[in-house]
Amino acid sequence: MVGQLWAAGEMPGYDGLYRSDDTGLEFDVPGPGAYHPDAGQPIPFRLGGPLDVALEIAEGGSTEMDPYFERPLPDGSGWMAGGGGGMGNIGYVARLQADHSLRWVAVMFSSNPFTTVRYEGPTAHLTNDWRNVLTLNLTDPALT
Repeated sequence: MVGQLWAAGEMPGYDGLYRSDDTGLEFDVPGPGAYHPDAGQPIPFRLGGPLDVALEIAEGGSTEMDPYFERPLPDGSGWMAGGGGGMGNIGYVARLQADHSLRWVAVMFSSNPFTTVRYEGPTAHLTNDWRNVLTLNLTDPALT
């Protein structure tokens, strides 16, 4: 399901980390607005328990992706991609295989689109259009 959505230029329409094998994790990613006093700050990223991917897609549907970037990982093992979708409040980041197929996509309904990525070793710093930064350790087992 998730891989098919990705191939069609879509992603699940509900917050979560969705893998191409149709497994996933819940997470919470709050994000302040552009004129909020906290704009330009780190974005907390808290992973939760297993996500029922089939149920989330059945209930939440899907949304079109609006890609902003696709950049190779420093170790050459794949790519990071990011952008937005649907209404302007939706953002996503994705880890792709070397052949550009989906490994996982993290959909965030209240983050706004992600526009750039910067690497420091295995750490990805993803910036949204509010200048807020989401930092991910790409060696975390949940994100490999």
